Amino acid sequence: MDCSTCGTENPAAARFCMGCGAALAAACAACGHANPPVARFCMACGGPLAGASAPVVSRRRDEPRPYAEVIPAHLAQKILASREALEGERKQVTVLFADVAGSTELIQGLDPEEAQTLLDGVVRAMMDAVHRYEGTVSHILGDGIMALFGAPIAHEDHAVRACYAALAMQAAVRRYAEEARRRHGFPVHVRIGLNSGEVVVRAIANDLRMDYSAMGQTVHLAARMEQAAAPGSAVLTPGTLALAEGYVQVRALGPVPVKGIAEPVEVFELVGAGATRTRLQASAARGLSRFVGRQAELEAIHKALEGAGRGHGQVLALVGEPGVGKSRLVWEITHSHRTHGWTILESGS
Repeated sequence: MDCSTCGTENPAAARFCMGCGAALAAACAACGHANPPVARFCMACGGPLAGASAPVVSRRRDEPRPYAEVIPAHLAQKILASREALEGERKQVTVLFADVAGSTELIQGLDPEEAQTLLDGVVRAMMDAVHRYEGTVSHILGDGIMALFGAPIAHEDHAVRACYAALAMQAAVRRYAEEARRRHGFPVHVRIGLNSGEVVVRAIANDLRMDYSAMGQTVHLAARMEQAAAPGSAVLTPGTLALAEGYVQVRALGPVPVKGIAEPVEVFELVGAGATRTRLQASAARGLSRFVGRQAELEAIHKALEGAGRGHGQVLALVGEPGVGKSRLVWEITHSHRTHGWTILESGS
């Protein structure tokens, strides 16, 4: 039986996915027929399924602590504030899967508590990287995680945030791996897969876990990217690269056959962050259109620059609705001959 969440093939008798821990089937009490976990009534006899009125929340295996206890407070507040608005809504997101490569062999021979401590440290490093870029951990999978960027906390740059989180995750695990090597004498590597697409968030539980429906192959393909990644690497699909292009550096790995998809998928290895940090920088790299219609604002800024050049301090505030061109106006000034030789400091939040 293939898992509808991550696409992993499971034994026929399995009740929960061995790849992500999601429920695989809901057995009908009347006739015993196995139904999909989202079913409210039996497909064989039409009888109601037990627990159909409650939202379905995937179970997590070997979870060290409830997610609500480890998520930063400011992220928890944002998630809860958006819960009612999100439920049932389609969202464009980037899905990230990460796990410890060869974890079974890695912990072989270790005391169970020692093995759990080792894996918990890696999983915590993964989660910290996700939270740093305001992603949300949807499932904790024992030796790995599944995370969403773009829901429930909305971000237009969800793909960029997911890529940055993957890079931060690799760096954090490398630091943790050095300690593990000293203590246990073996290396620790993670595999990361990313894909962008549409999901429907069905419910957000009180412990901040999300119950969602994947649209098409969004989650399935992200899981396959993780499985295709070499230990210590992160790979992404063309869909994610299209949204993060210019912000990241990648290396083309060529087409890879993916189970359940007719044509091979082009795969890219994430190798680092790009020089671009803003959407305007990305647009500038592709070529900006001619700047028109802001002559009055430019003249006011030019006067302020002249005053500053004579030693008189100046403060300017740009206020306007999103999309009116505030960032472009600043770009034009900071890249003008009038500021040649000036020291320009930029910050963001």
